[in-house]
Amino acid sequence: MATHRFTITSEGPFDFGSALRFVEGWPATSALPSDGRALRFAYCAESDWLPIGVTVTAAPGGVAVATTRAAGPAIRGEIARILSLDVDGSGFAKVGEADPVLGELQRRSPGLRPVCFWSPWEAACWAVIVQRSSMLVAARLKQRIAERYGARVDVDGRSYTAFPPPVTLLDAGGLGLPAQKEEWLRGLARAALDGTLTTEHLRGLAPKEALAELRALPGVGPFSAGLILIRGAGAPDAFPGDEPRLFAILREAYDLPEDAPPSAYRKVADAWRPYRSWASFLFRASAYGSTNMGD
Repeated sequence: MATHRFTITSEGPFDFGSALRFVEGWPATSALPSDGRALRFAYCAESDWLPIGVTVTAAPGGVAVATTRAAGPAIRGEIARILSLDVDGSGFAKVGEADPVLGELQRRSPGLRPVCFWSPWEAACWAVIVQRSSMLVAARLKQRIAERYGARVDVDGRSYTAFPPPVTLLDAGGLGLPAQKEEWLRGLARAALDGTLTTEHLRGLAPKEALAELRALPGVGPFSAGLILIRGAGAPDAFPGDEPRLFAILREAYDLPEDAPPSAYRKVADAWRPYRSWASFLFRASAYGSTNMGD
């Protein structure tokens, strides 16, 4: 099988090693085989919903990418989005200089940018599967769906399974999930196919509008909407208005009172513009030990 190669250059600080270590420790991707040097995965590209295998390694000023099929501008853009290399991050350090609490996280994880789901569709499916479940259990359930309905792709001599595209799950049953969750996934599949649950559409809206549209989708609440927009579509400057786990992290970091209203958290986040998503990601990552790379 032919291998197609290209590079993606980073605008602003970026450390691929930090991203790889995050992937290795993140429950949603921790099962991916890793040799500590490359990120390998298979997914169904949002641009055409066909499976593709990807290998990413560090390169001067960015990353080197190898794919199992030709990667035009759309797929290259998707891979850049996955690593948040589609955003100019040159101003993020200044945000940390103005906010010493954020700046300390940046110091501990230099060059770490959000690592996104392979697509908003896959992020939305994860958001449904993980509801009322642990992340480790949800990861196993998602993998079982991929093994039953997804395509297998050979990446560097090893078989990887791509999570199935929306058209495959539109009428699929027996996913091993509660009936309500299976119905929600079918609704999300329809939204992905009609263009609502796509990076282009969501990134084209103001964050507040995008979050509102996402909350109207089946099975998507405030937390899930933020996850899909920030970690699915890769929007760099969104701040969900209702995320108890993030709020708890911020209360401790900024010594906020237990009964602090949502407006108090928004005030903290306003200082992070235009990188509110990136800053929130660092705080979330710190909660499970992914931001101590420099210690």
